[in-house]
Amino acid sequence: MDLVYPYNIAPLASVNKGTREMLPVVEPTGTVVGRASRSTCHNGSHFLHPVVHLHIISRFGQIYLQRRSESKALYPLHWDFAVGGHVTYGEYLRETLFREAGEELGFFDFNPVLLATYVYESSNERELVNTFATVGSFNLKPDGNEVCDGRWWTLPELEDAFGKDILTPNFEYEFPKIKQSLLALL
Repeated sequence: MDLVYPYNIAPLASVNKGTREMLPVVEPTGTVVGRASRSTCHNGSHFLHPVVHLHIISRFGQIYLQRRSESKALYPLHWDFAVGGHVTYGEYLRETLFREAGEELGFFDFNPVLLATYVYESSNERELVNTFATVGSFNLKPDGNEVCDGRWWTLPELEDAFGKDILTPNFEYEFPKIKQSLLALL
């Protein structure tokens, strides 16, 4: 799946003054139906907007997680997907995936496999999540700004961390759903 943009620029669904970052507003199929500011999408408007997640798994079955920096508005210092980010209006999913991987981990040379697409809804937002994975031995370098740390986790370590306010709620929601698909890549 990828996003389908209209021939002409999509109409503004909403915008907050002073906001530069615009996100596509989409249907669950990925069809872009509008644009809205990031702050609008995260303030309870429930405009469906696309995001990407990347799981990185080693040949030994370890999962790489990033630790969110202390400056993050949501879930600072929690462990999360190796890479995650919002699609900016005009971008396609893989463009966003490689941009975010480069920004967060200095990571550019990988072959992503799409594992799942689903709608995730919280009290603040509604996301069309596009979950990718890659397998290999990689040299990952957290940027120190958005990501303050990163490390490889064994499955028992990871499963033991569930429900202890160590992992982000979104990670705890997604990982059980994609675990078997992720392990099937080994």
